[in-house]
Amino acid sequence: MTSISPTQLLEQRNQYLATGDTEGFIGLFAPDAVIELPFAGPGMPDRIEGSAAIGEYARHVNDSGVKLDAVENVEVYESTDPEVVVVETRATGTLPTGQPLSRTSIQIFRVRDGKILLFRDFFDPRGLDIMDLAAGDGSAN
Repeated sequence: MTSISPTQLLEQRNQYLATGDTEGFIGLFAPDAVIELPFAGPGMPDRIEGSAAIGEYARHVNDSGVKLDAVENVEVYESTDPEVVVVETRATGTLPTGQPLSRTSIQIFRVRDGKILLFRDFFDPRGLDIMDLAAGDGSAN
């Protein structure tokens, strides 16, 4: 079985996010995957463990009214470890209030066998506190 490269997987992820394909996005994660949000804002988890919790969180964010129009990889940095890639991304869209959303972030991924094992997202949470993204998902730490 041929696995896609980490960079190809991230392009697929961007498409899923921009088209609102939450189930496709969730399917990119390994069962024991972890999302870490070191700069998480109010009401946001700083760590989400396991694909089930990631799925619950992703569905909640999708239902929150955040609309992404585009997610692009501004720069991709491959490492000496073939499983690890660092990406500068830019996301644009609309917040539930109708305000425009434009965020850049640095993201670190560990990908193995075509699945995301680790997604660490260093983003600016300012302005996102209007959403209680962690409400009801039980994964906030």
